[in-house]
Amino acid sequence: MRKGITETARPSRATYEVLEEMVRGKMQEYIQSILEDEVETFLGRRKSERLKMVDSTGGYRNGHGKPKKFSIMSGTITVRRPRVRGTEERFESKIIPFFKRRSKEVGQLLPELYLHGLAKGDFDMALRGLLGEGAPLSASSIERLKAKWQLEYEEWKRQDLSSLEVVYQWADGIYVKAGLEKDKAALLVIIGALTNGKKVFLACDSGYRESKESWSGVLRGLTGRGLRLGRLTIADGHLGIWSALGELHAEGKEQRCWNHKIRNVLDCFPKRLRAEAAKQLKQLPYAETLAECERRRDAFVARYRNDYSKATEKLLADWDRMVTFYSFPKEHWPHLRTTNVVEPPFSSVRLRTDAAKLLLQVSCETSAM
Repeated sequence: MRKGITETARPSRATYEVLEEMVRGKMQEYIQSILEDEVETFLGRRKSERLKMVDSTGGYRNGHGKPKKFSIMSGTITVRRPRVRGTEERFESKIIPFFKRRSKEVGQLLPELYLHGLAKGDFDMALRGLLGEGAPLSASSIERLKAKWQLEYEEWKRQDLSSLEVVYQWADGIYVKAGLEKDKAALLVIIGALTNGKKVFLACDSGYRESKESWSGVLRGLTGRGLRLGRLTIADGHLGIWSALGELHAEGKEQRCWNHKIRNVLDCFPKRLRAEAAKQLKQLPYAETLAECERRRDAFVARYRNDYSKATEKLLADWDRMVTFYSFPKEHWPHLRTTNVVEPPFSSVRLRTDAAKLLLQVSCETSAM
């Protein structure tokens, strides 16, 4: 195994920054696209369309002004105002003033843009969140953005993956409350670590349950595009992913997430004992050797087996998958114990969509009064 994989310090933060940079870049494209649409509406014709002599306002496009930067909480985006010449009326963008007034809030809204704009294709909701309800967004602009994103997404899902050298992959089902429906939407996410130490998003497919069929579809889609799955998969305890891997990647090794395991075990304890039990459980995956880890496990089981047998049974269940990481280089263990690599990029999405769901419920209840 190459040394490069050991250079992935702070992997969760690095993965979050990649996602955030991608969303910020897309937002910049969308704002620029709307500016171009403003000129089209102002002149009454598209960029490549010839000037009509009847019912025409005249005028021509005249390049772009200087780049205009907007500082937001998580970085800077740059747009260029289109220029027009040969018209009696001066062209002034109605979008830029709206955006300028709200630019400080954009960083907080990036997760919502990702969820509604990129994941759900709901650009009207995402852009009005950025620009405000009074922003002059035309239906044609929104439709063009949606069509563009759908094309980009389909192209991304067809990309050839045969050149990627994946060592490890993390898989997790991310649940978000995206509306008032009873069922929570699930995003089936797979992130891979390459031999050069970089992490890449391999899959992000929507679904309503982490079934074997759902995960099989995701994995088949990746292998069908030439991806060779890595030596180890890190995932939670859901049976769907393990059943799918058993059929499609039987030669690979499997590691269950310790964070999920510890939460499941603690659920079997009364609240007054959870802090004490958690302190002991958290020591298990940090044991220097497999033998020491199992010694700590046995001590925990001996202490709680009589009074809290369900807790000890949960700890022992699927134990072989809990300690697979000991078979890999020690410097990789911090990255292999949990699915934390997947969680942080979507934590702010959960926070915002949970709040949005509550707000929608309150609004509906108020309207019904």
